Amino acid sequence: MELSVVAVFLVAGVASLFMSWVIGAGSSGATPFAPAVGANAISTMRAAFVVGIFGFAGAVIQGANVSEAVGRGLVGGGSLPATGVIVVLFIGAGLMAVGIKTGYPIATAFTVTGAVVGVGLALGGTPVWSKYLQVGAVWLLTPVVGGGLAYAIASVLPRNDVPERYSVAALAGLVGAVLANVEFAYLGPGERAGTAAGFVGRTLGAETATTAGSVSVLVGLGVAGLVWWDVGRQTTNGLRRVLLALGSLVAFSAGGSQVGLAVGPLLPLLDGVEMVSVTAVLVGGGAGILVGSWTGAPRMIKSLAQDYSSLGPRRSIAALVPSFLIAQAAVFLGVPVSFNEIIVSAIIGSGAAVGGGDAVSPRKILVTVGAWAGSLVFALAAGYAVVLALPMQ
Repeated sequence: MELSVVAVFLVAGVASLFMSWVIGAGSSGATPFAPAVGANAISTMRAAFVVGIFGFAGAVIQGANVSEAVGRGLVGGGSLPATGVIVVLFIGAGLMAVGIKTGYPIATAFTVTGAVVGVGLALGGTPVWSKYLQVGAVWLLTPVVGGGLAYAIASVLPRNDVPERYSVAALAGLVGAVLANVEFAYLGPGERAGTAAGFVGRTLGAETATTAGSVSVLVGLGVAGLVWWDVGRQTTNGLRRVLLALGSLVAFSAGGSQVGLAVGPLLPLLDGVEMVSVTAVLVGGGAGILVGSWTGAPRMIKSLAQDYSSLGPRRSIAALVPSFLIAQAAVFLGVPVSFNEIIVSAIIGSGAAVGGGDAVSPRKILVTVGAWAGSLVFALAAGYAVVLALPMQ
């Protein structure tokens, strides 16, 4: 391999690491624990430390699906050259860095998706309309579903006729049942990805839908029973522990969904490099997210926790439950989804349920939505223009 080719590959790798760092400092590192910080369940710096650990784990264990979609599923007719990958990553990371600097959460999925499509189409690729429809549907439904679920949950939790010992336990049980059916690396047959419910079924020699359903119910009941006991024993501390557990799961989900935005464009480059595995790339991306969370996330955590809504433990739980469910659905579908969009929608929904219009900042919401849409259009146009202006090797 020529020295110039090696140099281009190294630059692409550095650009991917930079993108990983920006994701950790921004969306992946800030959003999962913002509700917990807003509820005073954990300090900002400790939240940044914990979210980095879980984000790294999620990137390695769950990052393959979205990485494949970003790397090979957005443009047909060929793969991006190394210089095209560099353009994509620097456009996405640059826009994210602007968001971190200004305190507004730019949607990573919008910037990277726009840049990949813009560069790919300028290079002669063909649109993959089926994937665009799937991605667009998820993006449009996320604020409706996430905000709606958060609003519904936050409306129930404060009610006197629904004791928190039961309502929070039921929510925790639902999360536990879903977690039993989430795919993890190496849990499937032949070291492929698989679910905990499926793994138990294979171990027992009865890998059927009935077994998977029974395992899910048992896990859900076990989690619900534990939370029922803990919240009943000491309500305030019990709610905080539930909130921190949910934040950890959301951080894990963020790593699994967001790492693909940083390393996905690299995957086509690995087709001719057998010595580098997808797992190694995911580990590198996860490490970048980890460092970004530790060094750059506190600013965005503070912005989300304090500026978007006045949150307590109950509304924070209401925001994190739909965030976890939507993130895992996106990972399963292999759709690059914006974690900022997920968590901000949930925060707004949960805050509006109890505090009404006074609990959220309309100006901040409008500016944020404008930044999301603008970043998608700008990234697509910039990627297309750069390719036309510069030769791509």
